[in-house]
Amino acid sequence: MESPTALVSLIIGLPLLGFLINGLLGLSFRGYRNKKNLIGTIANLAVFVPFLITVYFFVNFNAGSGAIHAKLFTWIDTGGLTVDFAYQLDQLSLIMGLVVTGVGSLIHFYAIGYIYDDEGFWKFFAYMNLFIFAMLNLVLADNLLLLFLGWEGVGLCSYLLIGYWYTDMMKSDAAKKAFLYNRVGDFAFLVAIFIIFQAVGSLNFDVILANLDAFTGDAVFWVAFLMFIGATGKSAQIPLFVWLPDAMAGPTPVSALIHAATMVTSGIYLITRMSSMYVMSPEVMMIIAVIGALTAIVAATIAITQYDIKAVLAYSTVSQLGFMFLALGAGAYTAALFHVITHAFFKACLFLGSGSVIHAMHHVEHKLHDKGKDVHFDPQDIRYMGGLRKYMPSTYKTFLIATIAIAGIPPLAGFFSKDEILMHTMNMGFEGYAGAMYFILWGVATITAFLTAFYMFRLTLTTFHGRFKLPEKVKGAEDSEQYLHESPATMTIPLWALAGLSVVGGFIGIPNFISKTFGGEGAINWLGAWMSPIAADIPLTLSIPAEWGLMVLATLVAVAGIYYSFRMYGNDNQAESDAKLAERFGGLYQVWKEKYSLDELYEGAVVHPTVRFSDRVLAVFDMKIIDGTVNAIAGIVRLTGSLLRYIQTGVTSNYALFLILGVILVLSLLLF
Repeated sequence: MESPTALVSLIIGLPLLGFLINGLLGLSFRGYRNKKNLIGTIANLAVFVPFLITVYFFVNFNAGSGAIHAKLFTWIDTGGLTVDFAYQLDQLSLIMGLVVTGVGSLIHFYAIGYIYDDEGFWKFFAYMNLFIFAMLNLVLADNLLLLFLGWEGVGLCSYLLIGYWYTDMMKSDAAKKAFLYNRVGDFAFLVAIFIIFQAVGSLNFDVILANLDAFTGDAVFWVAFLMFIGATGKSAQIPLFVWLPDAMAGPTPVSALIHAATMVTSGIYLITRMSSMYVMSPEVMMIIAVIGALTAIVAATIAITQYDIKAVLAYSTVSQLGFMFLALGAGAYTAALFHVITHAFFKACLFLGSGSVIHAMHHVEHKLHDKGKDVHFDPQDIRYMGGLRKYMPSTYKTFLIATIAIAGIPPLAGFFSKDEILMHTMNMGFEGYAGAMYFILWGVATITAFLTAFYMFRLTLTTFHGRFKLPEKVKGAEDSEQYLHESPATMTIPLWALAGLSVVGGFIGIPNFISKTFGGEGAINWLGAWMSPIAADIPLTLSIPAEWGLMVLATLVAVAGIYYSFRMYGNDNQAESDAKLAERFGGLYQVWKEKYSLDELYEGAVVHPTVRFSDRVLAVFDMKIIDGTVNAIAGIVRLTGSLLRYIQTGVTSNYALFLILGVILVLSLLLF
């Protein structure tokens, strides 16, 4: 490929151009805001065309020739530090680029129907395009500083999109919460960048990864650990995950974009990009694995107790991200990326499916209000739903497919990627370093896989099966069932596309042992072969019978979770089933329902002490010292001016006298 720079410029520049066109024209001309079809077309093309260009690069990529580099211009040149606005297309960045632009395109198309009646239609799509621009900078950058620009950019865009309906204080607070929690991780990441530059003298990935021997053992540990802290913020791991469930306050397409294809995958991408460094620090890998497994099971137990359809999916996302970090900590970087890809398919489908359900419930509420009925209910509460499969067949079928995929039933996408993670975790148990701990983590992950199948089918059964419960729970909604309807084609087409990918997406990573079992010699794990030059994977050493056994066990665990969910929630009486579950687990269930009181813990341990310290110390310092100093200087200037004004008499002879004295003074200084 002779001159990729122009095409790479289009991949990066078109989303920015879409943001500028819709943002500036929508801001400047009220008439433009009503041209919603034009706005939607521009915004969608700004993401879809980069997807097509990325496909072109992917198809024509020659691994033997190395990465494709495209320098746009020199950004910083201080002599000691030179940073270019430059991008690299290699196996990792191409895969991530396809996920960001491909799934992002489907979400943009879906958003046309979902947000069509909103007054800020133009602004919403401007923010969405800016989000894609920032994410593409993150995954395509060839140096850490440009990656960090995209890293901060997605943080800003998440703030704008989560708080899109900013007049609602709850949504505004959720946006601020996401922004602040991410800043904690971002600070740690920034310190890691400083350490890297001090050791290597460059921020380019090629230079850093070629000079890992320049780092001392302690430097490797701290860089890897600080980067991981940064990743816990963006990718929502303990202790910084609590912002992600609150991010549900944004419109559903935003939830799908953040949770499935873009922002939350940033941490996994960063660690995979730096995987050659991470394998040099098994201590940090162990920390990552423990945090990942702990996050996975904590979020899964919370998801069991939730009633908000998007909250269940939000905690599911946190749990699945925990699986990905477990894979990273087990040295399975390709498996982590594999789960990023499959998760993007089925989780985007689930979120957009939930948006379709919410869209229908909102329609019911509006119709009842139009009839003059003062009816109020939460359109996201699954306790008011049920029986929707009869009225929303496309939404139901696609939601069910994605649910089966995330539950880990073969041969759907989630089965292969989750099974790969479990195998690598078990494999690390036999590698010698902290083996017993990895066996424990495998057990935790297996329990989490069971819980995933259970709570996802709980959600599906409660939402789509049984009877429609709104009429019996809300006075005045007795005839509400007649207003239920399927969502428009702009919303259902992306659902079917994502459901299809949820079915076939796992075949890019079929384990090689399946081929070997039947006498094959070649590798059939395409993703593993594709990523081998980039990811520093620790190879599997398990025997073929052991791998088959683990795969069968993973399938049985998923089936058991589904079976138990049908037994508990197949009776169309959610309240009774939840009561039985609460009785079975006692106080533990209450802890899960209260989300482990983590928000309250942070409020008491961090927020309140900070506010009190600010009020009693910083505010006093500001008023007495800072303001006092400024006021004192202003007083001195005012006093000096009030004294000097007396020599301004207005008499010409006085001014002439001072002029002569000044000349004499200057001459004296020159002579003596």
